[in-house]
Amino acid sequence: MGQSVIAEVVRSGFVEGHHYGSMVAIDGNGAVLHQVGDVTSQILPRSCNKPIQALGMVKAGLQLEGELLALSCASHSGESFHLDGVRRILAGAGLTEESLRTPPDYPLDDDAREAVIRSGEARSSLMMNCSGKHAAMLATCVVNGWSTAYYFAPGHSLQKAIAETFAETTGEPVEQTAIDGCGAPLLSTSLTGLARAFSRLAVAQDGPERLIADAIRSHPEYVSGTTRDESALLHAIPGAIGKAGAESCYVVALPDGRAFALKTDDGAARARPVVMAGLLKRLGVDVEPGVDTEAVRRTGQQPLLGGGVAVGEIRAV
Repeated sequence: MGQSVIAEVVRSGFVEGHHYGSMVAIDGNGAVLHQVGDVTSQILPRSCNKPIQALGMVKAGLQLEGELLALSCASHSGESFHLDGVRRILAGAGLTEESLRTPPDYPLDDDAREAVIRSGEARSSLMMNCSGKHAAMLATCVVNGWSTAYYFAPGHSLQKAIAETFAETTGEPVEQTAIDGCGAPLLSTSLTGLARAFSRLAVAQDGPERLIADAIRSHPEYVSGTTRDESALLHAIPGAIGKAGAESCYVVALPDGRAFALKTDDGAARARPVVMAGLLKRLGVDVEPGVDTEAVRRTGQQPLLGGGVAVGEIRAV
């Protein structure tokens, strides 16, 4: 991929490093409003794919709405309400935590993780941040009478249905099927394809697409967590939907169909919210009517410390 500098590491006024990457903004008709770097070569968007995967599940018969559908799209923080929600999805399908094939892990949320460690509790598949998606996959299998033993295998009927919806929604053929960190198939698309898919979710007036968008809009804390920058950004922009992923992928879409997708080459998580806030500011989204301008800008603040105080920042270019 051809990348450009999209963020600078500035300490005491001196630029000591850079983050390279690509980004794209499209309008509701798919026309490019702004781009930097290569936005047409396919990438692995990691967890940014989850709402599109959830769309495939709903089209295949998954019967969830509201916070539980939002949790199906989540990289959750492992807070108590997340874990309870995953249990509810499983129970609704007549299943238990033992059916999950997510690798055992601690919660992403610092406080939740420390509480688990202090209690002496071991890592679990339930606490792994992708357990909501996996629980929804299992529930979709139950609805269709498909085997739940290897629901994550690329050749499973569930994964074939998801892949078909994914290609249809991104508008691109899937060039690469990899294995994500949770063990489920990871489908490739370009940043433009990713933005296009979220634009289609955001403008939907009815159907499964509207169900997904409404779930994310109404329950952003279920898609990430109460202290996460993604949740703060969605609360700050009325009607927005979005999803962050590993390797510094991020996509946001607005109700009018404008969508913004980015990825840094080094995968640094610290640059992801900074670059998105900078992209939204460049396109004027942060000052549009109803938007909490300061809240949007706060999501992009990443100070660098020296002696325990801020002496610099990660700065969007």
